Amino acid sequence: MKVLALNNPEQFGRVAVMMGGSAAEREVSLRSGAAVYKALKAKGVDALAVDVTGNPIEALAGQKFDRVFNIIHGRGGEDGVLQGVLEVLGIPYTGSGVMASALTMDKLRTKLCWQGYGLITPKWHVLKDETDLDDCIEKLGFPMIVKPAQEGSSIGMSKAGNREELQKALTVAAKYRCDVYAEAWVTGKEYTVAVLDDEALPVIRLETPHAFYDYEAKYQATTTQYHCPCGLNRDQEQFIKDLAVTACKAVGVKGWGRVDVFIDDLGQYQLIEVNTVPGMTDHSLVPMAAKQAGIDFEELVWRILETSCR
Repeated sequence: MKVLALNNPEQFGRVAVMMGGSAAEREVSLRSGAAVYKALKAKGVDALAVDVTGNPIEALAGQKFDRVFNIIHGRGGEDGVLQGVLEVLGIPYTGSGVMASALTMDKLRTKLCWQGYGLITPKWHVLKDETDLDDCIEKLGFPMIVKPAQEGSSIGMSKAGNREELQKALTVAAKYRCDVYAEAWVTGKEYTVAVLDDEALPVIRLETPHAFYDYEAKYQATTTQYHCPCGLNRDQEQFIKDLAVTACKAVGVKGWGRVDVFIDDLGQYQLIEVNTVPGMTDHSLVPMAAKQAGIDFEELVWRILETSCR
């Protein structure tokens, strides 16, 4: 990993740890934000926790901040909106800029960019209403997974094994007021790769008894297994790490992020999505990968905050 650029917490100035938001991932964001805030204070940084419940401009009003540690997951914090506000206010912030944040929050547009870049992602079909079901079934076959395009943490996602389940999955995903699509089910092993300042951290293999790595498996279950080392040989792990870095660069991700990848039963690497404000809770994956690389949580938070200085 790159050496630390700063060694004095005063060099960061006053830092707003922006958390919460009004999206479906609010509770996860508050947990992530509390952990980040605690770590920054432990490192001597002049940090203030800012719970955003509505307008982010109002949340910052009347206070002077030198930079922002953005830990708002989902729409409003991860989709370019907050980034645009901070650009206008002239406040440096962690993570990706307006364009990359907006693009990667939309899983459909991310897949299109990756496809145009020559990267492999599972086949998909957009579901506007029930008239699209038959075409979707013909194109993808069962099973498949249905997703709202602009939600994270597996919120609104369902596996469908027949037409009735597909119809129900569409109804569930449509509640989140964004595009809905079905994606071909990938049989294989699931991996995630944290990327910090354009360098990939050790790969984690995810294993869950659930149908897929859903919200409960991510944040509540005790049965989810995280394998790090991931079990790949050196060349395979390096390939998947390079793939994650390339996937981030293709859509303009900066600072930090996390890329989810499947290796299917034929050995093909398939990109699923990229997260530009990953979780930082006690169940979160980026801290796990960092720990395997010899970076404790406090140093990880410091390194992420450093990216706001570039």
